[in-house]
Amino acid sequence: MRFGAFVPQGWRFDLVGIDPAQQWDVMSGLASTIDADPNWESLWVYDHFHTTPQPSDQATHEAWTLMAAFAASTARVRLGQMCTCMGYREPTYLAKVAATVDLISGGRVEMGIGGGWYEHEWRAYGYGFPSAGERLGRLREGVEIFRQMWTTGSATLDGTYYQVDGALCHPQPVQTTSEANRIPMWIAGGGEKVTLKIAAQYADYTNFDGTPGKFEAKSAVLQQHCEDLGRDFSSITRSSNYNVLIGSPAEVDATVRRVEERYAPYLGSQKAAAAAAALREQPLVGEPEQIAETLRGLESVGMDYAICYFPDAAYDDTALRRFSEEVIPLVTT
Repeated sequence: MRFGAFVPQGWRFDLVGIDPAQQWDVMSGLASTIDADPNWESLWVYDHFHTTPQPSDQATHEAWTLMAAFAASTARVRLGQMCTCMGYREPTYLAKVAATVDLISGGRVEMGIGGGWYEHEWRAYGYGFPSAGERLGRLREGVEIFRQMWTTGSATLDGTYYQVDGALCHPQPVQTTSEANRIPMWIAGGGEKVTLKIAAQYADYTNFDGTPGKFEAKSAVLQQHCEDLGRDFSSITRSSNYNVLIGSPAEVDATVRRVEERYAPYLGSQKAAAAAAALREQPLVGEPEQIAETLRGLESVGMDYAICYFPDAAYDDTALRRFSEEVIPLVTT
């Protein structure tokens, strides 16, 4: 199994109380910690503009700006977004941005991409909020544009949503896959009729619900789409995201209380308590051996890549370090 870690960027009220002028230092410091630890293959950010589950005046740092900054400030770790919203940037522009960041990083970019869901952001930024069908249609056409630009250096598509005519992408991405110079594509989302079919056609990686029963069900749907398209199902790495609360019951309780305290000024006490308490229901909660046992069970049904979020990471990286030192070795050895 392979592992990635999220760097807090504010979207989940996870930089509250830190002076905005100091937030890059916090994020960069965590990125350096992850970069220096070979147990972590990748670091990740979210592609959002406003906090969730409630928009607020708290900082939320932009994903691709962070990608460029991390590309320059780290040396080893791979760099991903979970996941870039296709509707927030034209795919030709985004392909060019990603190729440039790939060059800066020496070939370490992962492209996490999805249809987008956060309606408040869409409308607030003037993008409207298209139907799910249109958002997924844009996703399909956008990943086709990516594929063309990264493998041939240009893209032409007379699509329903995007019309491009000889859009150039030079320099090309510097990393090499089995096909060409191309950035690995992560198709995020578990929609069974459309999203997983797009994943079966284009994805190097998928990312969907990581609870055991749901993961198996989504995997079965993906496998069927692969069979229908003639794609080798085993060529797609399946991943999931996890909120991690590591430690004794008392340590878990303390983490939940801290999250609730950060949420309360923005969500109100009742919603803050409910949002924080929901973290307890996640699969990776408990002592290191408990978490490792859960991961081994997930691995047995094909979950190959876990991307971990630690709620307190901006304030104290103990949980991130404990996971690396006490959980990962139990799963990978």
